[in-house]
Amino acid sequence: MIKIPPYLKKGDTIAITCPAGYMEKKKILTCVKTLQEWGFQVMIGKTVGSKSTNYFSGTDEERRDELQALLNEPSIKAILCGRGGYGVTRIIDQLNFAAFNKNPKWIIGFSDITVLHAHLLTKCSIASLHAPMANAFNQGGAKLPYVQSLQKALKGAKASYSCTAHSMNQLGKATGVLMGGNLALMAHLVGSNMMYKTKGAILFLEDVGEYAYNIDRMFIQLKRAGILSQLNGLILGGFTDRKDTTRPFGKTVEEMLKEHIAEYNYPVCFGFPVSHDTENYALKVGAKVELSITSKTVKLKEIA
Repeated sequence: MIKIPPYLKKGDTIAITCPAGYMEKKKILTCVKTLQEWGFQVMIGKTVGSKSTNYFSGTDEERRDELQALLNEPSIKAILCGRGGYGVTRIIDQLNFAAFNKNPKWIIGFSDITVLHAHLLTKCSIASLHAPMANAFNQGGAKLPYVQSLQKALKGAKASYSCTAHSMNQLGKATGVLMGGNLALMAHLVGSNMMYKTKGAILFLEDVGEYAYNIDRMFIQLKRAGILSQLNGLILGGFTDRKDTTRPFGKTVEEMLKEHIAEYNYPVCFGFPVSHDTENYALKVGAKVELSITSKTVKLKEIA
């Protein structure tokens, strides 16, 4: 049975931390202001705008200790990761989730935070939010439906999203537990004890800044590991800022993925609004959802 953390009410506290890459403190100011306008109190961790001089937002110990304290603190009702990047796998095995399991709270983020989502669902059976992080609130993003979907999710609204049909979609309807995240992190987790158990699931994938051949390789890794064969449905989001080699790969990302999923008869959606770009709806990892794909539209709705 998957536990759903308590939804937030007015006056609850959201903590912002950076468990992976470095983030300037000024980049969270709009996020803080918006969260307060939503009715929440905000606590800013020391890892935000830390004095680190390298890639990470502090040493492994500093990032681990701050996240551990936030996991343990009952007055914190949600933890918003300031950014992703890389670094959560360096600390995940040192975290203790005993207190968190007794008093679960919402963990929010995407990209490298996929590691946390997978751990929470697989090891703790607790839902979390693959959703916009602090930088998404900037440059008018706070008013867009993607950031607004985070507010709705935190306050308990069941997700119901739609998008335009893609010519490569595989039509059909399916239900299952929603799980997924960043393709690179998913491939990275294969073989670990926190890899998602995807039998009967609705899986979503997205990525950023990858070479075409590497997207192909990582997708094949999931395929060879048996991750894709047992799904009820597949959602392919944005593969943004993608690169190609001097001698081109020869296919678009959509073409290569279509080739790989052709053998499966479950519904598949291309171009769903989950990505490293602006279009990034809040998705509740661990929720039961229904995916419906017709020739005219795609609908994803939370049913439990």
